[in-house]
Amino acid sequence: MLLKRYTGNLLLVVLLFLMLAFFFLGDVFIPEAIDFSAFPMLHSVFVVFLGLFLESIPFLFLGAIASSFIQLFISEEIIQRMIPKRPLTAIFAAIGAALVIPVCECAIIPVVRRLIQKGVPVHAGVVLLVTAPILNVIVFGSTYYAFQNNPAILYGRIILCVLTAIIVGLFIHIFSTRDVVKEDKIELVHGHEHDIRSSKWTSFIEHTSQEFFMVGRYFIIGALFASVFQVFMDRSVMADIGQAPMKGTALMMGIAFVLSLCSSADAFVAASFSHSFLPGSILGFLVFGPMLDLKNVLIMMSCFKRSFVVTYVLLVFAVVFSLCLIAGGLISKGGF
Repeated sequence: MLLKRYTGNLLLVVLLFLMLAFFFLGDVFIPEAIDFSAFPMLHSVFVVFLGLFLESIPFLFLGAIASSFIQLFISEEIIQRMIPKRPLTAIFAAIGAALVIPVCECAIIPVVRRLIQKGVPVHAGVVLLVTAPILNVIVFGSTYYAFQNNPAILYGRIILCVLTAIIVGLFIHIFSTRDVVKEDKIELVHGHEHDIRSSKWTSFIEHTSQEFFMVGRYFIIGALFASVFQVFMDRSVMADIGQAPMKGTALMMGIAFVLSLCSSADAFVAASFSHSFLPGSILGFLVFGPMLDLKNVLIMMSCFKRSFVVTYVLLVFAVVFSLCLIAGGLISKGGF
């Protein structure tokens, strides 16, 4: 058991070292080490994957740290005293909490799992999953700068995010059970041993490394698929259906799902589609992408039971799709 834990910590240190080496020296040594001249598409896939990797890994690490801190230093009693008893009040409290949680769509998943295990209602946790990647200053700023000539996109993104959180949260409260989290096998095996042999800070380091690698392996798989799609995607085909509200919105939501962009930068990508797609479709990209994408669905499958993940995915898609069609109609008539 001790050997496995120390091996995990060593791998974490090695991975962080490699991440820093890629960041500072990758553009110098990688082209020399790997000859991509005969495979330009492979080179593009590698560049996109490396960009996703470097963009998201620090946030995954931050999420693992937050999850471990909640597990080891915050008791169930403290959390339960902070949660409003009424469901609707709890939903709005979770929306408020999302404004101050500095994590992205990948990092929030282990945090929410840990909060639910500590006593947070499932519907309040779901609201955090929906809102945390969008309701923060960085996303507000990037969306504003990307759509300076169309502020309705910024307002629409915020409003639709909040409305989606309320609708999804209420639905989960009515129809879902509390038993949605997968058992943490690492804790079941090592929990008692930590109490006896380790200080809380030693346990914190070990738990962070275990959490990071558990989530990270699913992220890498999702990022690889997203990179391949970004390189081989044919934009001319998309432009043909961009002016059809329903087809365009569904397509942009699908693109957002597969591209798996970070919410702090996705507005600039969305802006590149604004000449080919209607505002409602652009909102579908900006609202749905941070809530659900390929890599964070894989991460969710590692943290939550499959039935809950399927329900969540279908529910979020249906709500966002419907709200974007309504918002697109309002914008075309001068609303927002």
